[in-house]
Amino acid sequence: MSFLELFLTFFMIGAVTFGGGYAMLPMIQEQVLLRWGDIISAESLINFVAVSESTPGPFAINMATYIGSVVGGLEGGWLMSVLGSFCATMGVVLPSFIVILIVAKCYDKFRESRIVKGCMTGLKPAVVGLIGGAILSVVLTVFFPTGLTWAVFTDVQFYVSLAIFGIMLVLAFKKVHPILLICLSAVLGIAAGYLL
Repeated sequence: MSFLELFLTFFMIGAVTFGGGYAMLPMIQEQVLLRWGDIISAESLINFVAVSESTPGPFAINMATYIGSVVGGLEGGWLMSVLGSFCATMGVVLPSFIVILIVAKCYDKFRESRIVKGCMTGLKPAVVGLIGGAILSVVLTVFFPTGLTWAVFTDVQFYVSLAIFGIMLVLAFKKVHPILLICLSAVLGIAAGYLL
């Protein structure tokens, strides 16, 4: 495994994805499964999403760090794991850093430009579509891990996942504190994992 490949993969993801971490998720899934699918499964990626959401910091950076740690760790030892995390994290952060430097330098000149305003307006629906695609991908992996078949509806795990999702949805609309939701989700998920 090349640490340069890890860096360049996440650099490309960071460079071509607009809209933040959730908009990056479909591309992260595609690229990680394409390059390291033999060691990171689609189910593992869903677990990475859960861990990345539960830890402090931006989602995309947490995902890159976590994936880099796993991929780098395959080279052997904690030092390679740290190096993998560093390469992936720098890869995903660097494009935004470069773009922000350029935008900050040029912003005053182009702030009122119709072309710039048009580009920004055009990017909004694309970002919504990317986030929707990421949500659909996660839902299909969590609720239908073996595919959309009738057998899924006879499995108790489907109904447990649906119940946990429903409880979290209700609690989210009741304005329960996010830390309580995360802790409750963890407890329910662990309990369901042991019982099923």
